[in-house]
Amino acid sequence: MKRTNSLLAPLFSIGLLAVSASSQAAGWCESGKPVKFAGLNWESGMLLTEVLQIVLKDGYGCAVDTLPGNSITMESALGSNDIQVLAEEWVGRSEVWNKAASSGKVVGVGAPIIGATEGWYVPRYLVEGDAKRNLKPKAPNLKNIADLPQYAALFKDPEEPGKGRFYNCPAGWTCELENSEMLKSYGLQASYTNFRPGTGPALDAAVLSSYKRGEPILFYYWSPTPLMGQVDLIKLGEKPGVDKQISIKVGLSSVFHAQAPELVGILEKVNLPIDLLNQNLARMTNEHIDSPKLAKIFFKEHPEIWHTWVSDAAAKKIDATL
Repeated sequence: MKRTNSLLAPLFSIGLLAVSASSQAAGWCESGKPVKFAGLNWESGMLLTEVLQIVLKDGYGCAVDTLPGNSITMESALGSNDIQVLAEEWVGRSEVWNKAASSGKVVGVGAPIIGATEGWYVPRYLVEGDAKRNLKPKAPNLKNIADLPQYAALFKDPEEPGKGRFYNCPAGWTCELENSEMLKSYGLQASYTNFRPGTGPALDAAVLSSYKRGEPILFYYWSPTPLMGQVDLIKLGEKPGVDKQISIKVGLSSVFHAQAPELVGILEKVNLPIDLLNQNLARMTNEHIDSPKLAKIFFKEHPEIWHTWVSDAAAKKIDATL
């Protein structure tokens, strides 16, 4: 009997741990506590947020809420557990995230987007010309960011004609800080203004307006986005040895990560194939579809993707809402 008891004891303990983990996850939602999401303000972030909220709300009965703000503010809120989920965290980009992660306040899980890119871009016609539009190349030797000092006059800033204009991210975005540091490190502050559009759509409008007119424009951009499917661009090279590995995770507060392991296990499985994501984001722009509606369309049209993220019971509940 002693031998039998000694074998049963660890098994019993494992069983208790499993029950405890399950009850913790169920307890978060059944207690009525909402899962609070960062209200991201770029297209892929908005769509991914809606997708995750549908999974948790319709599939697992969780109350969900959204707190608006820029990415830096949201990362701070995640570290203090004022929000629990940031759907699209570009890991390692932000000092706010890095400090919170090193102190154990936030955790990145899964791989919701694979194959993302970012950089400084110019229209292809600027370097190669465009015979169809009767555009001759104005900067045939422009290949790298380090080449930009000699092209400041080409990208003339209308407000400071003695300098070129670089279109940065909107203020408050993590990329805005990184690009500002790059302007310094490449010695471009004397020859280029650091122009920050007020919003993401304002940046898009500036790029599309210049592109349609065949004019020069220098700007930061990233993928996945609708814009990348609308224009033909060249990404400028960076310094030798610079190799930016982009890792996108679902950002979680460590409190939520510890207390809702069952829900974390679901979020870890979420992945939107980047080609499909870009196609959907293009629909968002071209067909004027908002992110809540587009998320519903994704669930209707691609059950073969999201059914792999959730349990059979959750899949049936989500399907019933569509």
